[in-house]
Amino acid sequence: MKRRRTTLLTIVALLGAALTALPAAPAAADEVEQLKNGTFDTTTAPWWTTANITAALSDGQLCADVPGGTANRWDAAVGQNDVTLVKGESYRFSFKASGSPGGHVARAVVGLQVAPYDTYFEVSPQLSVSGDTYSYTFTSPVDTTQGQVALQAGGSADGWRMCLDDVSLLGGVPPEVYTPDTGPRVRVNQVAYLPSGPKNATLVTDATAKLPWQLKNAGGTTVAHGWTVPRGVDVSSGQNVHSIDFGAYRKAGKGFTLVADGETSRPFDIGTSAYEQLRLDSVKYYYTQRSGIAIRDDLRPGYGRAAGHVDVAPNQGDSNVPCQPGVCDYRLDVTGGWYDAGDHGKYVVNGGIATWELLSTYERERLARTGESDKLRDGTLALPESGNKVPDILDEARWELEFLLKMQVPDGQPLAGMAHHKIHDEQWTGLPLLPSEDPQKRELHPPSTQATLNLAATAAQAARLYRPYDRAFAARALTAARKAWSAALAHPAMYASAGDGTGGGTYDDTNATDEFYWAAAELYLTTGEKQFADYVTASPVNTADIFGPLGFDWGRTAAAGRLDLATVPSRLSGRDKVRRSVVEGADHYLAALRSQPYGMPYAPANNVYDWGSSHQVLNNAVVLATAYDLTGSAKYRDGAVQSMDYILGRNALNISYVTGYGEVNSHNEHSRWYAHELDPNLPNPPHGTLAGGPNSSIQDPHAQSKLQGCVGQFCYIDDIQSWSTNETAINWNAALARMASFVADQD
Repeated sequence: MKRRRTTLLTIVALLGAALTALPAAPAAADEVEQLKNGTFDTTTAPWWTTANITAALSDGQLCADVPGGTANRWDAAVGQNDVTLVKGESYRFSFKASGSPGGHVARAVVGLQVAPYDTYFEVSPQLSVSGDTYSYTFTSPVDTTQGQVALQAGGSADGWRMCLDDVSLLGGVPPEVYTPDTGPRVRVNQVAYLPSGPKNATLVTDATAKLPWQLKNAGGTTVAHGWTVPRGVDVSSGQNVHSIDFGAYRKAGKGFTLVADGETSRPFDIGTSAYEQLRLDSVKYYYTQRSGIAIRDDLRPGYGRAAGHVDVAPNQGDSNVPCQPGVCDYRLDVTGGWYDAGDHGKYVVNGGIATWELLSTYERERLARTGESDKLRDGTLALPESGNKVPDILDEARWELEFLLKMQVPDGQPLAGMAHHKIHDEQWTGLPLLPSEDPQKRELHPPSTQATLNLAATAAQAARLYRPYDRAFAARALTAARKAWSAALAHPAMYASAGDGTGGGTYDDTNATDEFYWAAAELYLTTGEKQFADYVTASPVNTADIFGPLGFDWGRTAAAGRLDLATVPSRLSGRDKVRRSVVEGADHYLAALRSQPYGMPYAPANNVYDWGSSHQVLNNAVVLATAYDLTGSAKYRDGAVQSMDYILGRNALNISYVTGYGEVNSHNEHSRWYAHELDPNLPNPPHGTLAGGPNSSIQDPHAQSKLQGCVGQFCYIDDIQSWSTNETAINWNAALARMASFVADQD
């Protein structure tokens, strides 16, 4: 399995923090202080300040007068250099701080004092006039004698005064033991069950015999009851569990709870309205991910921001971007598109699969027996383009499509028609950082076969869907798709480098047979031409078992072609076999769902949860939903609908992985601008944002410091610093949009 990123956030290897209101404990014998003169009793040495700060002793503190009018936090700072850090050792970073007037934010950083100024730990508390004591623990990912501790105080329009005392970096402290708060032992979909749909829950208990359960309405009256079904030890969580089926109750209402074994679940509704809203919120997410346009606060209250990467300082901009050295001698305007995830990069392969799934969400609404395409009509998403008589979901997808088209190598250049793999910063940036404040140089990375085929596939799909609304754009997209297809055939093995991970994710992949199949399928479905039909039917991918346990994603795209070949009308030879293969794949996922006491169509080999497991659960559910569209069999509908339960709270952690949905939900996803956890002036992610979810490999140091030895579902933490378990990404949200729309249709 190819990881979503292999060297993600080297520069911000952000590590675990636990804030406490208590002063740091006295150092034990094996604990060693790494800082000098953190008490400021008689001098400020060896602490330094930036040239624009006036600092002096005041009542045994270091007090710094911070000027107003600076742009960035690091423009005004106090710090100490030459700090020694030992890889794998835990440290307690603590300090007292006050700010006058109150409400100003200081960014506390432990990092590298020389380029590239890596950040190993950071937090941004809001300071009060009276002052507070802050204490955090983290584990160093490096050995260095050039560490730095700094309090960064710039970025304010007005001047203010910051005072510090008892600054300490204590080495040799024991790492913190992390125990997640999983709440009541009755685990339910915290959002809603459909009145006519399946209703299942999971009880965590030591009991081995069946137990009684009661369904209670908002008034506390028992409206249904029954007995649990013991399931033994669940492999995915290591818990002893029972299943509860209350599907016979079909009345709509709000505020239900489920009671079993002396525990009361978190509340939930029975109804469809939450899914109608989630259908919209999951797609509205993309507007605030847009690059190259100011986000209007009147359209997304609380999320308004300046346009990012439009050549306005400090941005170096995306309108005239050079290649990496030695890659090309031209520059491209690659403004627009969506920021891929929590960083400022834009990637064709991930943009491609995300765009395909949004377009397919709309296409399914037009073609399926339960589809309701009017629910995504013009005006439903409150976009700048709303009112143009084009369905809003197509307007949103076009923002990315226009960017993908710009990534194509121009005519007259070597590799004309190929697509550059990605564009992002020369170096990784830290958190938090609004797109408009990113000062890094931007670079185009080499073209790749996979990126080129992503362009061919999505542009071909766009050509058929936009034709009723903008024939000129549809024609332009199809021309680009054909050009990309020809270029990929001429260069079938140009793969992105697994080592090209500085400043952005690699998205490396050394097998393009699936992308060739997918692109040929979309070109055939749009044009009906024999050359593409022949390629599809001759491809070994056409008859391969492509519906594996992990499902499909940016690196496994054959399912995108197979699902569209099965559902979009055509005269493809052997189409019945294609349709049967989808149903057979759905049978595998249905069997997995039934084997899992938490009821998800996801059972990875050796219980190794993969990066972005939340969206893999959803994409497996997409196959179930497609099987229902093909057959009308209720078992596939129910399986697809039940899959949402895991995402929305029926899981080992008792958390909804969708921001704003469920009593306890993920809301500290890793992002540079949805960064409220680090900066109270910034928002949490918008409602309808999907968190990546459990990841057994816990690649980021924060997760490694908290989750060592985690089992399956427990390999997750809702913290902005955990980029391997808790990032947000455009392809993940596309899976959520696809399934939310399907479930909303099942009313």
